Amino acid sequence: MPKPRILIVDDDKEVRGLLKEILTNAGFYIFSAETGEEALLKVRQSKPDLVILDIALPGISGMKASQILKQDPETGYIPVILLSGKCKSASDISDGLNQGADDFITKPFSKNVLVARINALLRRLGGLREPEEILRAEKIEVNISTRTVIASKRNLRLTPKEFDLLCVLIRKKNRVLNRSFLLESVWGYEYFGTTRTVDKHIENLRKKLGPAGQIIETVPGVGYRLVSNE
Repeated sequence: MPKPRILIVDDDKEVRGLLKEILTNAGFYIFSAETGEEALLKVRQSKPDLVILDIALPGISGMKASQILKQDPETGYIPVILLSGKCKSASDISDGLNQGADDFITKPFSKNVLVARINALLRRLGGLREPEEILRAEKIEVNISTRTVIASKRNLRLTPKEFDLLCVLIRKKNRVLNRSFLLESVWGYEYFGTTRTVDKHIENLRKKLGPAGQIIETVPGVGYRLVSNE
């Protein structure tokens, strides 16, 4: 099995070297970039399995680069971990996650925690991949093994969180799911942001699904329900 490929983006040579040493020893294949512009180019060319982006990059910031990658259908599915040089408030972290990043780690970091969170993220993205399992709800079809989505006969490219959120909604169709349940199911117990994250991802998911997204109903004061007769 090939090693997972991780792109490290940091303008500090020592940090890049430290991350490369830690993650190489953990069994990953590592390549790097120093700027946001270089990161965007390498992600589009090489399609890594995961990107670690420092926030404070020269030129295009890590936050902006993450947003650009997540909004691009060709790269939006690639998980991104934002790396901060100083402790951020819950609202700062929530902003980064709301813009599409999949995790947020502050420096200094424990190497064991870093590796564990990378592995947890990769497992979470691959954990639903069972051979040819198909989820269906009205005009939506989700192939778990290939992580592809068809809605109203259109192929969609969802971010990892959007894909996992849609899977939870379909698996629990016709049931009202509160925001806390969706946060735990999709973002995991480590996430400590606000339920606004769920609302934002539901909004983006509906837009991408187009007319098919109408089956995702808002239940005022509670959460969401995907309504389907299938």
